[in-house]
Amino acid sequence: MLKSLLIKDYALIENIQVEFGRGLNIITGETGAGKSILIDAMGLLLGERASTEVVRKGSEKSIVEGFFDIEGNKKVQKLLTQNEIDFSSELIVRREISLKGTNRCFLNDTPVTLNVIKEAGDLLVDLHGQHEHQSLLRVETHIDLLDNVANHTILLDTYKKVFSEMNSLLKKLRELQQKEDQIKEKKDLYEFQIKEIDEVAPEPDEDEKLESELNILENSAKLLSTANEIYQSVYENEDSIQDRIAEVKNKLIDLSKIDKSFTEKINESETVIAILNDISSFVRTYKDRIDLDPEKLEEIRNRIGAINLLKKKYGGTIKSILNHRGKIGSEFDLAENFSEKIATLENEIESLRKSCGTIAAKISNNRKTTSKKVKKEVEEALKSLGIPDSCFEIKIENKKAETDSELYLIIDGKKFKCDENGIDFVEFFVSTNAGEDPKPLVKVASGGEVSRIMLALKSILAKSDKLPILIFDEIDTGVSGRIAQKVGQTLKSLASFHQIIAITHLPQIAGLSDFHFAVEKKKSGDRVISSIKILNDDERINEVAKLMSGEKITEAALNGAKELMNIKK
Repeated sequence: MLKSLLIKDYALIENIQVEFGRGLNIITGETGAGKSILIDAMGLLLGERASTEVVRKGSEKSIVEGFFDIEGNKKVQKLLTQNEIDFSSELIVRREISLKGTNRCFLNDTPVTLNVIKEAGDLLVDLHGQHEHQSLLRVETHIDLLDNVANHTILLDTYKKVFSEMNSLLKKLRELQQKEDQIKEKKDLYEFQIKEIDEVAPEPDEDEKLESELNILENSAKLLSTANEIYQSVYENEDSIQDRIAEVKNKLIDLSKIDKSFTEKINESETVIAILNDISSFVRTYKDRIDLDPEKLEEIRNRIGAINLLKKKYGGTIKSILNHRGKIGSEFDLAENFSEKIATLENEIESLRKSCGTIAAKISNNRKTTSKKVKKEVEEALKSLGIPDSCFEIKIENKKAETDSELYLIIDGKKFKCDENGIDFVEFFVSTNAGEDPKPLVKVASGGEVSRIMLALKSILAKSDKLPILIFDEIDTGVSGRIAQKVGQTLKSLASFHQIIAITHLPQIAGLSDFHFAVEKKKSGDRVISSIKILNDDERINEVAKLMSGEKITEAALNGAKELMNIKK
């Protein structure tokens, strides 16, 4: 629900903040007081475009900010996650319109595009009035509204899963078919490259190992010579380092007999001797291993040369060579078995077209059955709302696929066009006068009649409609008396399932409010500003009475207001 609305420096509004409640929120006020400005400002939160002309004179920018309770709204949560915005139980939507022409949009203080704001608005609010933001006036929403009433969610989810699998295979098939000529042209090249790489067959990181081995072999003479020198110095010479340290140890033993403090140094000399033994043993083993084999040296040089040639041709590293080999290997296998792979894919797709078609047919039958129920209920609702000769139709059309290039399913051997919702193309049609053929709802003239059609549909779809907030801008245009009372009762009933915000001029509707707000225009200095306030019980009675009798409130009007509001006199 919309918890609060903040508007600053927008048209005649200087600074207002409105706290809305659950249920039926009614807004009243004299013509020109600023009610439509309030609705226009709400429209900004739903992604409608704005002009710099809305910035209040003397200000740099307009700000409109809405606080929405979105607890449990998984669709909004998904949208926020997709746009890397933190999700909480409250969503703050803010628009800033600057005189400089900049239009800034925020969700939870995170900058977003206008399209993202509109997506969020489409998941939260349905606004009916002289606005574009009306879900029932968008044909693409009609099928979803019908499905909500049909309540076949599990069947739809199953269909969408199979449809997605079929679509994925179709995409794979198209990619293969587009590749066919290209792959066959390159088959000989791939065969040559595979043979060239496989003849060398480089191993991962082999070049680094070979370079290290080459370095050792190229310096084997020096390694052998120096290792011999070290071994002789440490161990073999008559005056070797090991002999000298042994002599030092013996002298330390003699000294320790005189002074015990030399005992510790005897142990240290033994450690030195052990280290020298280890060094001499390592050097002896190492020099015995040195291979002065020129044939092996040449073999390694040739191997490195062959690998470097492949690296130069296929990406600069052994990893890139092996990746290229894997890719062209798959392409070559594909070229070898192209017809077989195409046939396998086509068989799988054909099977999915049929199984998907079976589910789509069940969904289509459900929709047709539900549409008859909705037709009857909407026509009854319209009759009670003052349109007695209405005719409401839900046209469900199935189109046959003319070519195999179209997306289609197979039902009883026939090909039908389809999309992620099935084989049905759904649109609402209506006529409001006897003898007229129903016309597309989206083309019905605007005004109070449209609003009542919307209200009738909403009253039928209320329990299944997932939009939590409905806004009606002057839904009472062209109605009065008994019909106005019916409109009010319908709004009140809707408010059990949605938060309703409605602008009205009629006391029959205003008297049923859960929360009543009054908009007024007043002069402040040399400026005119619009303001809004929530009314207490006494103020509500006076406001409803004013709607009945005008500025001069009579006792009869007050009594009439109390009666409308079901308040004991």
